[in-house]
Amino acid sequence: MNDTDVAATTRELDRLELLVVVDNETDTLSSVDEGLPQVPEAARLAARLPPSRHHEGHACTTVFDHLCCACHGFSVLLTGSHGGETRSMLFDVGPYADVWLANARRLDVDLAVIERIFLSHWHWDHSGGFPTVIAAIAAARKAAGRPAPIVDLHPDRPDQRGVQLPSGTMILLPEEPDFAAMEAAGGVVERHAGAQALVDGFFYASGAIPRVTAYETGLVGHHSFHGDSAVADPLIMDERFVAARVRGRGVSVLSACSHAGIVNACLGAQGAFPGQPIDVVLGGYHLAGKAMELRIDDTVADLDGRIAPRIVAPGHCTGWRAKAALAGRFAPGRYAPSVVGSSYRLEAV
Repeated sequence: MNDTDVAATTRELDRLELLVVVDNETDTLSSVDEGLPQVPEAARLAARLPPSRHHEGHACTTVFDHLCCACHGFSVLLTGSHGGETRSMLFDVGPYADVWLANARRLDVDLAVIERIFLSHWHWDHSGGFPTVIAAIAAARKAAGRPAPIVDLHPDRPDQRGVQLPSGTMILLPEEPDFAAMEAAGGVVERHAGAQALVDGFFYASGAIPRVTAYETGLVGHHSFHGDSAVADPLIMDERFVAARVRGRGVSVLSACSHAGIVNACLGAQGAFPGQPIDVVLGGYHLAGKAMELRIDDTVADLDGRIAPRIVAPGHCTGWRAKAALAGRFAPGRYAPSVVGSSYRLEAV
């Protein structure tokens, strides 16, 4: 089946929640524009935690000792509802297992409901939390009498990756976790390179993202190691996005780093779901760094004029310059940046 045929097998959800478990930034104080379906971390905590005292008949809740920790990475928990059934999967885990586990605890995430752990691409700031996070989820599912989680990985695994600077020095990410370690942790490893429906059709995963725009030409200076040899690898073709559609709202796109380009990722989603509007575009847009920042103006213009999403939600590796430009174009009303602990609650129209 082609991408469109696969996408057609996915369900139109009644409800979708996107919970940011790991991101580079924490910001629980900024206001959310009227009508945006984003719930700040502190508001989520205040609704869940019991009062610690009362003042003049009003509950007082202590929340600031429960806030999540930010770090350079990305992880989102997707929870979809359809016809009274609710299913969940995890998109990336971030670099540090201890940060993911601590944030999941603060966010009151039920590990036992996570059926699939999906890796967007082989970069340690997305994969480093394996296999410890897998082991925790597998243990929770076993205790609940549920099968082991599926760990969804691209088969083309490099040993290590990094970016070569103009000086010639290469800044390396740590080595990637291997397939055997993830299986030993209790996950059922599946290797996928093509488009697929996930979790009984609640979600959609792309295959290789088509490179359409002239300016989204990959990560400048990027190299991949296999053993002791490194090759220039700016395109990072193992990158995949995840999408889900909510009835009456359209298709939301999760793009962890957008090495393919966030516009290309959205064009891929439009191609898979023809005629469907793009709803929330959540993730890292990777427009940080001198070489990448040259693409900001074109990206903002094409997101607005060519993609026309309901909401842009940039985070992780987007960079403050790009965020400022996106806010200038999409705020107020369509700009809801990703920060750790926040959630997006999308209800069918």
